[in-house]
Amino acid sequence: MPLPLRLTVNRKPIEIEVEPHTLLVDLLRGPLALTGTHVGCDTAQCGACTVLVDGRAVKSCSLLALQVQGASVTSVEGLAREDGTLHPVQEAFIACHGLQCGFCTPGMMMSALGLLADNPQPDAAEIAEALEGNLCRCTGYVNIVAAVQQAAGALAANGGKP
Repeated sequence: MPLPLRLTVNRKPIEIEVEPHTLLVDLLRGPLALTGTHVGCDTAQCGACTVLVDGRAVKSCSLLALQVQGASVTSVEGLAREDGTLHPVQEAFIACHGLQCGFCTPGMMMSALGLLADNPQPDAAEIAEALEGNLCRCTGYVNIVAAVQQAAGALAANGGKP
């Protein structure tokens, strides 16, 4: 039996009914058509499904949609401004070649944002530790760490705001 769910997704209020067993990732990718959040493993091992819930990075494949009742969820689609201007994290991933196939990139960027919210100036070791739960099969992580460092610098130069 569907239950009502109210939340904010990418700065937009959402009211929808969901089955009690619906995972957050399935809500995002299904009825909300936000397919930038990827499903890589369904076991919270790869991090491709990472989104922000009230500013904290979470793996949406291991969270029921009803668990985010009243929360604010940000997916990768919510990073760019309304006018299409990219977020500094997105710009940094492009500039530093922090992606190849792109499958892990949305989860990497969201995990990076979760880290930068808690630690605006992380060193390379702190970035690597924060991204441990995100797997990439292409880049070897060097460019991803560089992208997070560049994004941290860009955010700091802008007073912490995108």
